[in-house]
Amino acid sequence: SVFLLMGLLSSLVGGWGGLNQTQTRKIMAYSSIAHLGWMATISSIMTNILIMNLLIYLIMTTSVFLSLIISKSKTVQDTTSTWTLSPTLTIIMLLSLLSLGGLPPLTGFIPKWLIMEELILQNFNLLISMMAASSLLSLYFYLRLTYTTALTLSPNTTQTKFKWRFYPNTPTMFITAPATISIFLLPMTPLILL
Repeated sequence: SVFLLMGLLSSLVGGWGGLNQTQTRKIMAYSSIAHLGWMATISSIMTNILIMNLLIYLIMTTSVFLSLIISKSKTVQDTTSTWTLSPTLTIIMLLSLLSLGGLPPLTGFIPKWLIMEELILQNFNLLISMMAASSLLSLYFYLRLTYTTALTLSPNTTQTKFKWRFYPNTPTMFITAPATISIFLLPMTPLILL
């Protein structure tokens, strides 16, 4: 019961704490706190779901951190100019952020779905309702980050409008594997569970 209470508090702190942040490092830190809460709740019940959750989370955060490093985005305002560096990187970052938030058609939904299913089988209905609500808070700040990345334009000069035309060799080789896994792993869920 200590792990369940700790997991609930961790997911609530991670969800509420990330709402008012403007730096991407702090947003990712509060996201880590929230994901740790999900892992702590399932740790005493099923360790194989915990290990799968940890592996998927590491792959998703690697993808997001690599895209933030390549785009040199330190704040939410910096992400508005990501499309000038590489339009492909912008799309990868959007889908990776939404997957990290646990949006249902993407990979990040797998661990939350399995944890919710197992906790419902154990009759922890109130706990899972509160954790799902805190997960919606995390999804909100990821949606806010994707909104500023995709739909908001920073004030540009003519020299910085299309950087991707001048630097076609953006080092995106290291991001392809974790990004692909963090976005498209959901259809392979039955194979993972076997």
